[in-house]
Amino acid sequence: MMTQEQCTHRNNVQSSEKPQVYKVGIYGWRKRCLYFFVLLLMILILINLALTIWILKVMNFTIDGMGKLRITEKGLKLEGDSEFLQPLYAKEIQSKPGRPLFLQSSRNVSVNIVNNDNQLLTQLVTGSSGFKAKGKLFEVKSTSGKLLFSADEHEVVVGAERLRVMGAEGAVFSKSVETPHVRAEPFKELRLESPTRSLLMEAPKGIEILAEAGDIQAICRNELRLESKDGEITLDARRIRLMRLPEGKASTTSSSSGNRQTVYEVCVCPNGRLFLSQAGTGSTCQISNNVCL
Repeated sequence: MMTQEQCTHRNNVQSSEKPQVYKVGIYGWRKRCLYFFVLLLMILILINLALTIWILKVMNFTIDGMGKLRITEKGLKLEGDSEFLQPLYAKEIQSKPGRPLFLQSSRNVSVNIVNNDNQLLTQLVTGSSGFKAKGKLFEVKSTSGKLLFSADEHEVVVGAERLRVMGAEGAVFSKSVETPHVRAEPFKELRLESPTRSLLMEAPKGIEILAEAGDIQAICRNELRLESKDGEITLDARRIRLMRLPEGKASTTSSSSGNRQTVYEVCVCPNGRLFLSQAGTGSTCQISNNVCL
């Protein structure tokens, strides 16, 4: 047990000690660094806000869109010139009513049509080397819907009323040509030519060559053959001239038949060859048949 003196001494010691106060907060260099970082953060926020306002002002951001790009109910509306650095995917591209649509590229412009498996079906390429189209069918129609040109794997159809070839060398066909009518322009010549091979014209019901106001010439180097299998060959003209026919020579037995006239008769050999023989009082073909030998 504690005595009375010890209790009195303890009370005197406690009354002589002062209460201690502990300060809570940041002081000194820590406080100055904190103020500096807060000030720097405020400056960055103001710069960021100023740059954001400047970008919105320069890019012309509005509620309807950005710059010349407007967002409408039907899609995007773009005014002026635009440059696309990556592929453009769109369902429909059209110009402003009454204004043309220009597509320009420094290399080429390609339009590709693909299926669900991303396989190429139709391709349209325009570039520096030319215009290329790839597909199963190519058609050109007029404003009224009339077919003007069509091409596929099997045939090429020209639906215009007239096909005009303006080249100096004309039209060259490596295979056969089937047409109901071939006609030259008015006051122009029509020429069918095969420089190195033969020229063949076939028709089951007949071939008619008509020159209403000019001549018809058939010139060949070797032989000109007119053949009719079941019919006949008719030469209908006021005058028929057979130029450069060979002339048969009379035999020695008939040389004393008097002076020959300057009139000739046309003779035919058994092989169909024609020759001339000086006419006499009778036929002289038998006398001058040495051409048929």
